[in-house]
Amino acid sequence: MKNAINDARLNQLTTWVEKLFPDDHLNITVASSDASFRRYFRLKQNESSYIVMDAPPEHEDISSFIKIDEFLAQYDVAVPHIYAKDEDNGYLLLSDFGDTSFLKSLTSANADNLYRKAMDELVAMQKTHPANTSLPDYDETKLRDEMSLFPAWFLSRHLDLKVPKILTAVYDFLIDEIQQQPSCFVHRDYHSRNLMVCADNTLGIIDFQDAVVGPITYDLVSLLKDCYIQWPAEQQQNWLNYYKEQAINNKLITQSQANDLQRWFDLTGLQRHLKVLGIFCRLNYRDGKANYLNDLPLTLHYVLEVCERYKELEALYEFLTFTPKIMAIK
Repeated sequence: MKNAINDARLNQLTTWVEKLFPDDHLNITVASSDASFRRYFRLKQNESSYIVMDAPPEHEDISSFIKIDEFLAQYDVAVPHIYAKDEDNGYLLLSDFGDTSFLKSLTSANADNLYRKAMDELVAMQKTHPANTSLPDYDETKLRDEMSLFPAWFLSRHLDLKVPKILTAVYDFLIDEIQQQPSCFVHRDYHSRNLMVCADNTLGIIDFQDAVVGPITYDLVSLLKDCYIQWPAEQQQNWLNYYKEQAINNKLITQSQANDLQRWFDLTGLQRHLKVLGIFCRLNYRDGKANYLNDLPLTLHYVLEVCERYKELEALYEFLTFTPKIMAIK
């Protein structure tokens, strides 16, 4: 085995892989890391290529990844195939979707085709039957806990601002609206960095281990109001309409529910983006990942966009727009 990196866990991983492939024609290199403690390595074995996930057990539980991967695979959703696993030590040998993320692939010429493919895969996920799993519900407690990251990390820690009392009413309003939606499988991070464009131009889905059962528009807003790339409102609306057609045709929503899709999309998006503002700041201050602060302006733009549109959010919109430290980010 040849590798360009050397550390204790990689040495242990190398020993595990050598037992799986008892020959000398192996090579391992860094593939990527993510916002958690997980790392990914690319294993070359002759002409074959695999991804090895390194998830330290003291920080990560890969049992959720395994359970959800195997569940989605039953429905032919484009998740990695698991070739081997060592749950005790936190190692998985997975199929290799390549180096080309959805985000890297996107151009004005191919965006419509790629986003339609991504929404087709989303519908495939949503058509699964998560009642057959033990996935947690995206319940009120979880939704509220996520939004608490906004005042804790974005307002207080990042901007040194006093938390306004209006947030309690805003949270109550958003949770009530979100809970009116049909429930389905929710990936929770279905965006351009967690989709891969494979060599045959199909899509591969990764980073689904935190999946829950929750609101039908959550993954849609993660995709179309992506915190890492922005599209014109007209284009975004065209894609939302495409999803609406697919959701109706696949009996995920009724024609009557389709009339509420835009409102659900907007308000679920606000819940997500308030959370993400907090997460990006936490990644900076707690985990030393300062690059996520570069994504605050677009995320804040999405928040303001929705707050301006709904009367129930008028107080939050005024707080945000009349606070110089917040508007300086924009």
